[in-house]
Amino acid sequence: MNRRNYMRELDRIIEKNGSTRPTLLLHACCGPCSSSVLEFLVKHFDITVLWYNPNIYPLEEYNKRFETLKELIEKLGIAGEIKIMAEPHRSEDYYKNIKGLENEPEGGRRCTECFRVRLLEAAKVAKEHNFDYYCTTLTLSRHKNAVLINQLAEEIAQQVGVKWLPSEFKKRNGENRSIELCEQFNLYRQLYCGCEFSLHRRQENAHEEQ
Repeated sequence: MNRRNYMRELDRIIEKNGSTRPTLLLHACCGPCSSSVLEFLVKHFDITVLWYNPNIYPLEEYNKRFETLKELIEKLGIAGEIKIMAEPHRSEDYYKNIKGLENEPEGGRRCTECFRVRLLEAAKVAKEHNFDYYCTTLTLSRHKNAVLINQLAEEIAQQVGVKWLPSEFKKRNGENRSIELCEQFNLYRQLYCGCEFSLHRRQENAHEEQ
């Protein structure tokens, strides 16, 4: 079975929409991952960015990443075109859903549930506010399973009653472009995925390398 080409599917949606600009709720996981994604999507959609990442630890890091996202939007010169919808930290949303999976390896079942929590909230918000589509920046990173994210998002879209915008933003030089933009704008780039488990894993690895 051939693997789906999510970016080609996105191309077809953009082509079908023609000169119209559908509304899009874009869940942003961080500023760096939002950079090249916003640069591309703002040409085709009226975007509201949703900041909802209850996995990020600690709270200071959560706030720092949100400030970086706002800084990015300013420096891209699209602040007048982009709305931002920010939700409280609500770390309990994350811990409740990953209970029992704390010791899972990076990229395992804990990460799947982390994706699910954020995608479900994005879908609910998109439904509540009548967005034409919802999407996420999570597929930009090479460390994230884009196929899994799209599958989860499509299942959730059917459950909630919204449209998912298929994507794999790491393709077509998307991830490299994000690195270029971060360097150009001197943006903060985090050194771990976000949760306390990924932070502790990185600290352990750094200690072992010393």
